[in-house]
Amino acid sequence: MKIAYISTSLPNECGIATFNANLATAINQHKAISKESFVVAMNDTDNLNEYNYPEEVKYIIRKNNQDDYLQAADYINNSGVDACVIEHEFGIYGGDSGLYLLTLMANVNVPMISILHTVLKQPSYVQQTIIQQIAKRSSRIVVMSQKAIGFLTSIYQIPKNKIQYIEHGVPDLEPAIDNPIKATAPFKGNKVLLTFGLISRGKGLETVVEALPKIVEKHPDVKYVILGNTHPGVVKNDGEEYRDSLTALAKKLNVAQNLVFVNKFVDEQELHHYLSATDIYITPYLNEAQITSGTLSYAVGAGAAVISTPYWHAQELLAQKRGLLFDFRDSEKLSTLVNDLFENPDHLAELKYNAYQYGLSLRWPSIGKSYVKVMERAISDKQKADAANKSMIDVDSIPAFSLNHIRLLTDDTGIIQHAKYGIPNFKEGYCLDDNARALMMALMAFDQYKSKEALDLLPIYLSYIQYMQNEDGSFRNFLSFNRNYLDEVGSEDAFGRTIWALGYLVNFAPNNSYKEFANELFIKSTAQFSKLEHLRGVANTIIGINHYLKANPHETYLHEISNDLSAKLINAYQNNKDQNWHWFEQQMTYDNAMLPLALLCHYDISKNQQALNIGLESLDFLTQKTLSFGFLNPVGNDGWLQKNQEMAKYDQQAIETMAMVLVYFKAYEVTNEVKYMKHLYQSYRWFLGENSLSLPLYDDETKGCADGLQSNGVNRNQGAESTLAYLISHLVVFKALEIEYRYLKDDQQFKADFITK
Repeated sequence: MKIAYISTSLPNECGIATFNANLATAINQHKAISKESFVVAMNDTDNLNEYNYPEEVKYIIRKNNQDDYLQAADYINNSGVDACVIEHEFGIYGGDSGLYLLTLMANVNVPMISILHTVLKQPSYVQQTIIQQIAKRSSRIVVMSQKAIGFLTSIYQIPKNKIQYIEHGVPDLEPAIDNPIKATAPFKGNKVLLTFGLISRGKGLETVVEALPKIVEKHPDVKYVILGNTHPGVVKNDGEEYRDSLTALAKKLNVAQNLVFVNKFVDEQELHHYLSATDIYITPYLNEAQITSGTLSYAVGAGAAVISTPYWHAQELLAQKRGLLFDFRDSEKLSTLVNDLFENPDHLAELKYNAYQYGLSLRWPSIGKSYVKVMERAISDKQKADAANKSMIDVDSIPAFSLNHIRLLTDDTGIIQHAKYGIPNFKEGYCLDDNARALMMALMAFDQYKSKEALDLLPIYLSYIQYMQNEDGSFRNFLSFNRNYLDEVGSEDAFGRTIWALGYLVNFAPNNSYKEFANELFIKSTAQFSKLEHLRGVANTIIGINHYLKANPHETYLHEISNDLSAKLINAYQNNKDQNWHWFEQQMTYDNAMLPLALLCHYDISKNQQALNIGLESLDFLTQKTLSFGFLNPVGNDGWLQKNQEMAKYDQQAIETMAMVLVYFKAYEVTNEVKYMKHLYQSYRWFLGENSLSLPLYDDETKGCADGLQSNGVNRNQGAESTLAYLISHLVVFKALEIEYRYLKDDQQFKADFITK
């Protein structure tokens, strides 16, 4: 097996880098592992020459450069590796809480084993989502404590069979007969307390300093040695302020001569010498939220007598008389424990013996074998999955349909426009666009699931549309929460979306009353059709006419209006198209897929070949711009796509994705080309995390959808527009699934096309 390791790397003075180096060495010694295994190093600066990396580092990712993660995925995929080991700590990857890692994971196509060095009990939404997505994309999640397993299953809802428990490895070293550290100051002739690791305030070292006076009172030959550099991030922001504060505290307590700093980063051999020469090792962390401690594991592995505060890893590792615990910040208790051990050498020796014996099972060769077994199973599982013929649309991965959030946003007037997180924001009132979408969604839900809940919502949205219609057939758009009109005439976009919804209701009405009501509103609006100038208003209106004519094919004047409106789109396309730009305007802005969708709808009722050709040609161009990454990357609202310029990546909107789902479904309907069904499902998966940040926008807790994908994560507000866009897309996917099922059942060639194209 050839393995790629993604981690920080030595000589970067980082605990994760040391862990990964040890793990890689242990794994690579196994006879089943290729000597060509390599490391992809996480660089904490943009300077690729910041560290003199060893030969096994074959690729470098600059932490805050998202493109590097994509390129690293390509490198891994083309390197011939069989599996990938990922070291995860929130701080070593770029983006909010390290979310750029998800970009890489989404594009790596070999089994991944992710090792979680931190599992938070109270994660933020982004942190929880990241861990859930890591678990989803990993063959196995490895944790180093039982506590972490409980958190992952209860808080993060990760299946237990995805989680592997493997303890933190320790060096495969024996105490030196002639330990050079014992002959050096401050060890020679003294009793030594030791703490090692990167120094920062969270380590609680002041608790040990505060305990020193009572220890020194009984044992004046005690030295407290703090081994290690100050954390680079601390040095950058605060310099040596914390180290200086410890020195000042020791002077105040008259124990300055008993405090010794060894300010350096030591290799494992030298560290083992320090631990072997130490009488008592102390980890005085300030709170319980430490799921894994490499320093504690090393101390136990070296056979040190350990006293620690009761953080999570210490509670597990020091059980069964392998160490002693004292309460957080309790310097009184610490001094008592230290004095008792110095005065009871048999107890001190017992702790050292118990730790040493347990540490034998933690040595890296044994731990490496456990990881090799995990990788072998992951590779085998992947091969079995690849061998199975699966439907292109994976039903099991699609969330159950729910109207919970829509019901929350809907009152007896209509659907509220916006939400603050998942809570309705009444201050923003209502708009026509959202009630039109809600009307269509309710109809689709009733058609798909025969949902009485959806049917009960339908008259609310229809009544809102009727209330907003003016005498001349135009519509107002905005209504305040206290039901005051906020405009005289709404935008052409809002008009077109409403005509679309009314046409859809005429075509799919659940009974004649709804059909007659919608027909009346629709016909009253036709006086405005010829006045439309804006392309998206034109496009949405064409789609509405298409649905109306499906139910009323003999309305000749509407065929003529559809021809006239379609001509506006066709002329716009011909006036803006050139050899490298197949679009209707000199820029791609919002709701882009509506334009080709309208022409495909027009072809559906008119059989106008020019409309079909332009619709498909412009759709292929849109696909090239937004779906060439293997996932949907819609045009961002933060700058859009100007001709001959770079496309804005963010702010990506849910309505863009809904439009893509709809246009691909229509393209399949008029061409029967399977590629459009594949594109449809790829587009829908944007909502579930197959996007440029690999973050889901659909919220399984609230059943709402985030308002957009931004460069630093998702917009956590869950308004009507985005949630309706998700639900409409969901319903279209299930219509596509019906087609797939029907044809897969009867047509083996169609089945082959679904799997291979």
